[in-house]
Amino acid sequence: MDYEKSIYDLEKILDDLRDKNIDVPIIVEGDKDIEALKKLNIKGIILSLNKGISIINFCDLIANKYKKIIILTDWDKKGGQLCYKIKNNLFGRVDCNIDYRKKIAQITTIKTVEGLPSWIETIRLKINYK
Repeated sequence: MDYEKSIYDLEKILDDLRDKNIDVPIIVEGDKDIEALKKLNIKGIILSLNKGISIINFCDLIANKYKKIIILTDWDKKGGQLCYKIKNNLFGRVDCNIDYRKKIAQITTIKTVEGLPSWIETIRLKINYK
């Protein structure tokens, strides 16, 4: 793995995500994911799925409030299933962006959103030790 290219590409993706999040909320799985994104200086609206309501009801609330969202669920089996359940429930009602989820999965080795800050820190340390 080319760590320098990975961190450079990830920083570009995160910069773009920060800009997009000014107007478009990000949907994550839990509160630890929200904390992780805030550590990465993402300051817009970030909403957690785990609020004790069904995905269908969550999607109805989203559809009533937003025209666009960014889905950033984990990169494990459950996260993939949640991503597509949300996307399918919102089909025709809300524009769902999963591009950031795909791009981050392609250039990192992590499986969770909450792991992003520590992955970045680890990769930066490896680059500095070269």
